[in-house]
Amino acid sequence: MRLDRRIFTFSFLAAGLTGCGRSRGGFRAEAFSRSPAAPFVEERMRAVPNAAYSAWVAKFRGRAAAKGISAQVIERAFRDAGYLPDVVERDRNQTEFTRSLEDYLAIAASDERIATGRAMLSRHAATLSAVEAKFGVDKAVVTAIWGLESRYGARRGNVPVISALSTLAFDGRRGAFFEKQLLAALRILQNGDITPDRMTGSWAGAMGHTQFIPTSYEAYAVDFRGDGRRDIWSEDPTDALASTASYLARAGWRRGQPWGVEVRLPQGFDLTQTGRKVKRPVASWSAKGVRAVDGGTVPDHGAASILVPSGLPGPAFMVFRNFTVISRYNNAESYVIGIGHLSDRLKGRPPLRAAFPPDAQGMTLADRKRLQARLTQAGFDTGGTDGVLGSKSQAAISAYQQSRGLPVTGQASRALLASLG
Repeated sequence: MRLDRRIFTFSFLAAGLTGCGRSRGGFRAEAFSRSPAAPFVEERMRAVPNAAYSAWVAKFRGRAAAKGISAQVIERAFRDAGYLPDVVERDRNQTEFTRSLEDYLAIAASDERIATGRAMLSRHAATLSAVEAKFGVDKAVVTAIWGLESRYGARRGNVPVISALSTLAFDGRRGAFFEKQLLAALRILQNGDITPDRMTGSWAGAMGHTQFIPTSYEAYAVDFRGDGRRDIWSEDPTDALASTASYLARAGWRRGQPWGVEVRLPQGFDLTQTGRKVKRPVASWSAKGVRAVDGGTVPDHGAASILVPSGLPGPAFMVFRNFTVISRYNNAESYVIGIGHLSDRLKGRPPLRAAFPPDAQGMTLADRKRLQARLTQAGFDTGGTDGVLGSKSQAAISAYQQSRGLPVTGQASRALLASLG
């Protein structure tokens, strides 16, 4: 069920993401905040006059009508729609970047994200239990997706979807894809699930608490509240959470099976046997000396693969069919591990046992946290002390280096840490 949902170019997460059906991994920066409980006000994009866009819309109206969209729906949808230059700018300027799994998990499973997720599990316990009972999908996994996709609903996106999708379809870089999404959005309006003014989402048209694009919404969204509408936009997340479970269930979720478990590999383990393409029975891996992280035998949950995303030494995972199911939401390996690990932490399970290896500068996560703390104490605000050296930390490092007459690199190092005392 690999859909064409994945439209972003990020190879890894720096700060955020958008929802289901992606063909490759990545995240949108505005959604994946390190502080899921913090208040957030999104800046609204402004439409500007564009004669060429207006001419495109006029022609598109005919194509939409030919596809069965009523004239009334088309008129209502485009009454307040317009060309959004900021959408085109974001689409054309998506920076390709890479972060380590250690950095990813430091954000994805931060203390705040875990605490907020546990609060949401408690607050929506009845709904999530009912969703799990109907679809068989682990409620903690559904909640983890909610947490990563929109900070548990705090950042659902406020860009008018019709404006965003029509702008991107007109722009033409991926015109066929976005016109397909635009037609699906019009069918959603025609079905009465939402009104044009409430149909908002990300700059690329991903919608609701768990960021469905229109074609995925059409295929998998459900009306779990029974009010006749599949409302993933509401403050009430019920339909969005159920729709996420519906998506995963249709992708082949196996009830009661974990996504994966952390394991210990024997000394000299053949790393050519790692990766998602190599699948063996758990008994076969056990015979090769693979053990649960606590030293016990891994329960048999079916065919499994071994992943060592950070190399050795570093955490190793035995992953099962449900790992692949989550990957249908986003195929990035780090995303799936992030969802799986966050879901485990929401259930009260401990952090990963294995330590990550030092980074290219020889620094551990603890070193990077100390660096941020010392920089902030010295008056160079890093925006937090999570050990993830993002743009604010790099700016703080550069400012510190400049103030001390050092070469300005913006890069962390053990020497830099030592210079801070």
